Amino acid sequence: MSFQNRLRRPLRPIAVLLAIAAFTATPAQADEFTACIELLSEKARAEGVGARGLDALGQVERLPRVIELDRRQPEFQQTFSAYLTGRVSPTRVTTGRLMFASYRPLLDRLTREYGVPGRYLVAFWGLETNYGGYLGRIPTLDALATLACDERRRDFFTAELLIALRVLERERLDEATLRGSWAGAVGHTQFMPSTYAKHAVDGDGDGRIDLWNSVVDALTSAADYLQGMGWQRGERWGREVLLPDDFAYELTGHDQRRSLEAWREMGVQTATGQPLPAGDLDAAVIVPMGHRGPAFLVYSNFDVILEWNRSQSYALSVGYLADRIAGGGELVGDLPDVEKRLAKAQVLELQRRLADSGFDPGAPDGLIGPATRAALRSWQSANGRVADGYPDETTLELLGVQ
Repeated sequence: MSFQNRLRRPLRPIAVLLAIAAFTATPAQADEFTACIELLSEKARAEGVGARGLDALGQVERLPRVIELDRRQPEFQQTFSAYLTGRVSPTRVTTGRLMFASYRPLLDRLTREYGVPGRYLVAFWGLETNYGGYLGRIPTLDALATLACDERRRDFFTAELLIALRVLERERLDEATLRGSWAGAVGHTQFMPSTYAKHAVDGDGDGRIDLWNSVVDALTSAADYLQGMGWQRGERWGREVLLPDDFAYELTGHDQRRSLEAWREMGVQTATGQPLPAGDLDAAVIVPMGHRGPAFLVYSNFDVILEWNRSQSYALSVGYLADRIAGGGELVGDLPDVEKRLAKAQVLELQRRLADSGFDPGAPDGLIGPATRAALRSWQSANGRVADGYPDETTLELLGVQ
């Protein structure tokens, strides 16, 4: 539904004001945006963007709603259990299996050519756009220009915007068609412009690349992208595992890799209680909900999934959904009711407390990433806690985080 249509619905006065505020720039913001676009136009011209791209850049509008969405991405705001259950739902699993069966000849061919099993391609498709059910309606150039003129990730989105203008010219795209997510990702598998420019493939051989209307183009492009990021043919993403009662949780974390043999010697088993398979692979154990939640052993292809989206919750959801699409069952480990979503201010306070205690969480950013988890594990180990890197209520209380 468009913004104009939403305003036609009966709203209370305060709701109207909030809706207008979310979609309208202040005069000062409008002036700053105009000046920014002028600078971007100069940069685009200097880098060889043609007349059509420059004209399109001159027509962009600032979208305040995009800034709001950038500040509250679900991968980093939701708890792991809420994120996983919301995205790997029974309906998504069932639909994924149907899509896998419907496109099986294509998926088998892509597996042979690119080495990426079809269940992963369908899983990415499912998480990105619910199998094409929602491709996004936000004008891509407006979104990219808005973020390029915002100080948080200015350089990244400036580069993406300039690439988008070149893709617009190269593929002779219609600006009205160029729509997608708030961050500028487009098509069935939500490619950013840089990925589109490098990895988009004419999979159906009709002489044009259409990531919006051709599932074949979109899935072929996804296979090319994953191969290009280093997908290891014949290897899994990882697996759910069972940890022994005396497991040393200070060894968990994506950055602490060991051989399968080493994990097996420590008593790590498959989710069904069997010994880990033999293989010349390095892996890491991660426990996204701490020692009371499920545990996962992740391999190098998990790192490739993280290259697509840096969220650990996203990467685990892709792997789990792929397994379910291929006929796998639900998780063996429980998703216990132990999680509490932390506000950004609380995470910043946690990072400050850790740093003050001599445990480096990296640059304070309000996000619980690998560096913060590693610092928390070290603090927990030094203070007689289970060193799982998970900020449970007792840990927060001991650190003085309100």
